[in-house]
Amino acid sequence: MGTALIYDEEMTKYKLLWVDPACKIEVPERLSVSYEALVRTGLSDRCVSVPPREASDAEILLVHSEEYLEGVKKTPHMTLEDLKEFTLQYGDVYFHPNIYHCAKLAAGSALQLVDSVMTGKVRNGMALVRPPGHHSMRSAASGFCVFNNVAIAARYAKQKHGAKRVLIVDWDIHHGQGVQYCFEDDPSVLYFSWHRYEHQEFWPNLRESDYDCVGKGSGAGYNINVPWNEVGMENGDYLSVFCHVLLPVAYEFCPDLVLVCAGFDSAIGDPEGEMCATPDIFAHLTHLLMNLAGGKLCAVLEGGYNLTSLAQSVCQTVQTLLGDPLPQLANVRSPCESALESLQCVRSVQRRYWSILKHAADSPTTDVSTKRIKLAKAEEEKAETAEEERGQEEKVWPEPAERLRPPVCSASVLPDDAACPDGLKRLVSSKDPEPLLVSRIKNRSTEDAGDADGVATFSRLYTLIEKMRTNEIGNGVALVPDVAAAMECVVQDLGSDLVSRVLVVCVGKEELNCATADGSEDKQEQKGKYYIPVCLKKGCADTVGFIQAVFGLLLPLGYEYDPGLVLLVRMPGSGVGDCMWQQLIGLLKGFAKGHTLVLMQTNDGACMDPTASALLGHPAPPLQELLTPLPDDGGALERMRERLQAHWKMLQTTVSSGNGETAKS
Repeated sequence: MGTALIYDEEMTKYKLLWVDPACKIEVPERLSVSYEALVRTGLSDRCVSVPPREASDAEILLVHSEEYLEGVKKTPHMTLEDLKEFTLQYGDVYFHPNIYHCAKLAAGSALQLVDSVMTGKVRNGMALVRPPGHHSMRSAASGFCVFNNVAIAARYAKQKHGAKRVLIVDWDIHHGQGVQYCFEDDPSVLYFSWHRYEHQEFWPNLRESDYDCVGKGSGAGYNINVPWNEVGMENGDYLSVFCHVLLPVAYEFCPDLVLVCAGFDSAIGDPEGEMCATPDIFAHLTHLLMNLAGGKLCAVLEGGYNLTSLAQSVCQTVQTLLGDPLPQLANVRSPCESALESLQCVRSVQRRYWSILKHAADSPTTDVSTKRIKLAKAEEEKAETAEEERGQEEKVWPEPAERLRPPVCSASVLPDDAACPDGLKRLVSSKDPEPLLVSRIKNRSTEDAGDADGVATFSRLYTLIEKMRTNEIGNGVALVPDVAAAMECVVQDLGSDLVSRVLVVCVGKEELNCATADGSEDKQEQKGKYYIPVCLKKGCADTVGFIQAVFGLLLPLGYEYDPGLVLLVRMPGSGVGDCMWQQLIGLLKGFAKGHTLVLMQTNDGACMDPTASALLGHPAPPLQELLTPLPDDGGALERMRERLQAHWKMLQTTVSSGNGETAKS
């Protein structure tokens, strides 16, 4: 279906006309360098170009007051002095004779994108727009924003396209207070924002930006604020919040549309954010949202003031929307104490609204709060501010690695009499297997799997893994007579020759087993740290328990482990529904540059089409409404996380109490 890209050079045709230190970073080049990077990398040519349009008065009035709109309408005819005076009514914004036209184009571009996605003309897309929008309020411009592009788009999607639930994910480094105010009493819109806060010392300096501002009335719980109280947040901090807060809640919410306030001032090198997350993190954040709402995702540009990291981050986002394999995020470090404190606070306050978080721990006590630490060090930090800002200008980071699409997206290893799904390449052996490999297979396999046909099957599996390693093939699926023997053979004999780390995810009738294999640990440690059985009361057919295990354990563990191959094994009679199975495949493709091998029993061929669809990159169908998780499952998962977090730091969701233990509920 394609990925839409909306851009118009017209939106570069306004700029600051007087001296204002607070506004000097909002320049036309923000838009032009982003688009030029997409052209230079060939990404724009792969997108579906959608022309922008101006938003109508009626569309703007979905969010803004008539009085405010009429005031902005007069700006094209104002003198320079009049523009300055008009600007003084608002905060950290500037006006220009052409900004009203550009603001209508920016809002209209977001609506064009929503139309294209909701009508199925494209699968997803991005609008490169200027001015940004998420700070503007009903009757006020703010923070470089004139009209609230994404808020207008959300109300438009509900009104014109009948969207019942809209998820807005705001990863800009500033709190989008305009979006929050717009929807704070509306349970049909879930607004998530992480933002630099520093205990209300960072702009926009609002009490309402803190974690305990969760919405009002019927909208309580539908506003999620994650305050960053320190700078320097890294990839692991961002991923931890996605895995332990946003994704579980988003899946429980089950949106019809995902809108992203795509601000890239949260990337490394940005003078506003002062964070250390690399541009390729946005590939992963985008990917993690792409199976929600049947893949209907619209990203709309907000902030981003380091022109290098901005352009790189835009490219990473668009390339992921196009379906290219994700880059590996090596050396994902554990979340810092300040991030953990924010994470714990958010989970604690939101657990009363979202059943999937009901077992979250209490907020940390004041004696371990980073607020106390920050207040104690306030004078010291002030003295260091100038030096930190100078260092920020000199911050360097590597150019994101080139993301190569393999010539073959997905391949299959099938019995001769099994049909191959459309889009998959059927793999056949082109040469005799090595004698040593044959010997190892026969020694390890069952009698049936060790015969000539079994050896041929495992030989093709070896070829498939080898071609994944060399990126000739992206991923694959195999139907085998004995899935348990095949799993053992791949881990011990086939995969170990080719990749150093294998993440094994085994879906059985009663358990979701996660194991990692790198061939270097002794058996006792392998069992305690590298073999993780998750027992669910109702087995893997229980969607909400399964989702809790995937987001709370599997994904953070996988990001920290950084495998070279993902082996997904579907045991006979697992009970996992097609939708959940496709969701799982899609999520696991975020690891190992998408190199995922799915093993299924020969008589499980009915699941081949859903499997092939997910491997080929088609969005998974939305899950049905999630029921309340079983108390036994939720408690057991929390206890398992608590036990494992000594080994796997990405599983942490609580801060230390000061005596080496974590704060508990």
